[in-house]
Amino acid sequence: MRQASGRAVRVNGRTVHVEETGSGADRVVFEAGGGMGRTCWDPVLPWLTDRAGLVAYDRAGFGRSGRTATQLSIEDLAADLVALVEAVVPDRFVLVAHSMGGLVARRAAEGLGRRMQGLLLLDPAAEGAPVYDTFDRTAAKVDRSLAVTQALFRSRRLARLASGNIRRLFPADTYEAMLAEDFVPSGTAQTRKEIKAVAAAIPVFRADPPAPPACRTILLSASRPQPGRARHHADLAAHQRRWAESLPDGRFETVDSGHFIMAEQPEIVADRVEHLLAHTGRAGAGSA
Repeated sequence: MRQASGRAVRVNGRTVHVEETGSGADRVVFEAGGGMGRTCWDPVLPWLTDRAGLVAYDRAGFGRSGRTATQLSIEDLAADLVALVEAVVPDRFVLVAHSMGGLVARRAAEGLGRRMQGLLLLDPAAEGAPVYDTFDRTAAKVDRSLAVTQALFRSRRLARLASGNIRRLFPADTYEAMLAEDFVPSGTAQTRKEIKAVAAAIPVFRADPPAPPACRTILLSASRPQPGRARHHADLAAHQRRWAESLPDGRFETVDSGHFIMAEQPEIVADRVEHLLAHTGRAGAGSA
């Protein structure tokens, strides 16, 4: 998988690194969660390579993408996603997003319109959950911790030790790419920026939520909480369910997994993408 080659694409004055694999008339675009890039989708892609063209990318500032000097907002990242789709996706597509990427995807959906024929969200941030009531303070604490991590990541040995939880979840070649591209000081600096972007976005999303996606939407919620986070996890899942079931064509599912569903349950993720692609095909045929 890590033999995939990519290309640089200009979006809104920034450069993002894009890898396009798979084959087929349909397209699937992948939006990673905070602190991660295109490589986090490696476990899922082999299940779909014969079904559709697959587009995975690093957001500006991450991985092989160009570095950013300014603080980007969730709106900026959503605008980059829209520009990327316009640049590399010729027709309809399904969008898959994880965690913080769910905020980006929901905001981008407003600009993508009916070209986005399906949306799959993996354990996405749900701004209405009580855990986000004090997220500004949480973000400040996380930033202080990441400042230490950023310094530690100057050492490959310490970076490997600090990212052991990721090493256990992903294939060895994927993890090595992450270690070289993401778990480095510049990658941690960008993660800190994205956490600040989420903290700024929460009150905005609460006051003025993005319009509901105009397509079939599936939300997969992780069933296994982090240690000591059971109550927060239950509240988050309840808000994820409430949001998904409020949609005209939304579906909520609980998956036997931790937060990184694409690594722990790639077959399920691929199956739901297949479902959305099949629905897209029927919708396209019906409207022809």
